[in-house]
Amino acid sequence: MTRTTIRVLIIMAILSIVGITITQVYWFRRAFNTEQQQFNRDVNVALFNVANQFFKINKAAIPANNPIKQLSTNYYVVMINNEIDANLLEFLLTAEFEKRNIEADFEYGIYDCTSDKMVYGSYVSMDEAKPKNDDASLPKWENQNYYFGVQFPNEVSIITDRMEVWVFSSTVLLVVIIFFASALFVILKQRRLSEVQKDFINNMTHEFKTPISTIALSAEVLKDPATASDVSRMTSYANIIETENQRMKKQVERVLQMASVDNDEVVLCEDLLDAHQLITEVVKDLNMRLEEHEAEVTLQLNATNTTIKADQLHLRNVLHNLIDNAIKYTKGQPLVTISTRNATNTICIGISDNGIGIPTDQQKKIFEKFYRVPTGNVHNVKGFGLGLNYVQHIVKAHHGKIDLDSKINKGSIFKITLKNA
Repeated sequence: MTRTTIRVLIIMAILSIVGITITQVYWFRRAFNTEQQQFNRDVNVALFNVANQFFKINKAAIPANNPIKQLSTNYYVVMINNEIDANLLEFLLTAEFEKRNIEADFEYGIYDCTSDKMVYGSYVSMDEAKPKNDDASLPKWENQNYYFGVQFPNEVSIITDRMEVWVFSSTVLLVVIIFFASALFVILKQRRLSEVQKDFINNMTHEFKTPISTIALSAEVLKDPATASDVSRMTSYANIIETENQRMKKQVERVLQMASVDNDEVVLCEDLLDAHQLITEVVKDLNMRLEEHEAEVTLQLNATNTTIKADQLHLRNVLHNLIDNAIKYTKGQPLVTISTRNATNTICIGISDNGIGIPTDQQKKIFEKFYRVPTGNVHNVKGFGLGLNYVQHIVKAHHGKIDLDSKINKGSIFKITLKNA
């Protein structure tokens, strides 16, 4: 499957998800508005019946205008302008709401029209089966200027409770979207891993092809009888075979190192080490590599507390990888500076270079397995994209951290922070 096909499928999938979501939200809102309007109608009818019953009980004329005013989405006012019995009001409200399946808790208050202040209020829970109050339990006002208000504090939950089918369907759709998005993410991740592994295989093939060809050619030359009589020539080709063999051995070791890290088989054999001594030994081991590239290494070992508890082999590999990268990713003469300093109970080892640098958008990816930063016009850079991933694993295994500061064409500096012993 080509990248174009995958991109088209992804775009279509995203558009489908967005379209389904927008459609569901649209119909859910319409259903909510419909239920809200139905709820308001049911409440208005119930309150209108309560008002009419008060008019009949008080033998008052039914007003021509609607006595009910809806002041907000969940607050209603009913003008009685007559005496109000709080006990009777609560009974009538509860009875009318039950008739219309309004099983929602509500608050009501009785107000004095003259002062516009509430003289009585109560909260009624429809879920509680409580005995009706007797006539003496609640007050009765005989003044002609009273009105009452009713409020539903949980109106939204009331309406959503009436939309069980819509809530269920929306929940199912949400689960489907999450599953679909997760599946899409996994597919993209697998696709990326497939591409990365393909690049790794290509790089590995290229890395081994050159030394194998060189060894094969040298072996053919050595089989020539004329070569056997020329000791210097035979020694030269033998050295070539040894060098290329060591080169392949190092590449194999890197792959095996990452394999052990992946399988959680890294067992640190920690000993008390002198960081400065370890750095000096690594630089000495790389002496031939440095001379080959005419690299210059400057040591600025300023730390005073240099004792650390670490695995000598793995930490040596970490420093070797970072110094080797500093040499590889430099166009001209490599200038490498290794510095140390102490912070609070830690030692910071910095390895800086004058190389091509790493773009800002690439810096978060360089520690990923198989990832290699595009090198532009530099085509002699070899590797599998495993070194920095290994470095990060080993540093974390030592409970340390590694940071990067890099600018294009101005070089990079890797900073390793480890605890002092």
